[in-house]
Amino acid sequence: MRRREFIAGLGTAAAWPLAARAQQGDRVRRIGVLAAADENDPAGKLRYSAFAQALADLGWTDGRNVRMDFRWRSDDINRIRALAQELVSLQPDIIVAGSTSAIAALQQETRTIPIVFAGVADPVASGIVARLDRPSGNVTGFGSSEASMAGKWLELLSEIAPGLKRVAILFNPDTNPISIYMPSFETAARSLKVGLIMAPVHDDAEIETAITALGREPEGGVVVLSGAFMVGHRVPIIAAAARNNVPAVYNQSLFAGDGGLLSYGPDPVDNYRRAASYVDRILRGEKPGDLPVQFPTKFEMVVNRKTATALGLAIPPSILLRADEVIE
Repeated sequence: MRRREFIAGLGTAAAWPLAARAQQGDRVRRIGVLAAADENDPAGKLRYSAFAQALADLGWTDGRNVRMDFRWRSDDINRIRALAQELVSLQPDIIVAGSTSAIAALQQETRTIPIVFAGVADPVASGIVARLDRPSGNVTGFGSSEASMAGKWLELLSEIAPGLKRVAILFNPDTNPISIYMPSFETAARSLKVGLIMAPVHDDAEIETAITALGREPEGGVVVLSGAFMVGHRVPIIAAAARNNVPAVYNQSLFAGDGGLLSYGPDPVDNYRRAASYVDRILRGEKPGDLPVQFPTKFEMVVNRKTATALGLAIPPSILLRADEVIE
């Protein structure tokens, strides 16, 4: 198994210095972060540590010339809105957010403070920006994936688990814009001759119910959509899939690393590193509306051979040859 590196030193909001003296007379800039991760989630800490390191490489060091105010992930949309309101009330120079629901909440609170996102599936279809090349408002950033990837997930699931007849799409309706993925899902489903089942979930109990129902009959599988909710609930999702003998495809490698069958998607840590470049440019005077929305440039496929064996599946050579990592 690939060794997971953990970048130490990323603490909670309370651990960040309350004041800092800038060098050479520069004022301390304030960066608000509406995090798409739990405070103690190693995967989330890795992303935000990478973001902080990339900022430091660009000359912005917490405790020297910037201060970061963190507000951590919540599944409750009302809580997300309250956290967005808290951050805006601090009047930061810029805000970084990692999910569609977080951006939507922030846009309700401010149209002037620059906002950089690092994980939105389709920012135009989600109504976050008017256009990709010139967002024009106070929001820009880095998309997490394109809607066309939905068909690819379905194809990979059918390839690793041939004979599938029913596939559930597991998503959280509060945080996943399911409509943007449907054309791609439906086109692939027709080609592969599989039926699609919508499986909206809001908590662990609904996750268990949806996957258990799918596992009652053979030839069922699940595609787990991206998003902060799914990342935060990955342990019960993976456990339910294993318990019910349901093959599942995910969009982030951390799912496969934690026991999921197969993942294919962009590297989220790389997105956060890239987001630091836009924060730097905006702090130096550029306008977010002039910075084009960018999409991932680094994708990875990870297969968990141990999970495949437990499910009674043989990983086809076509997938093994394309995989960036095979977890034994």
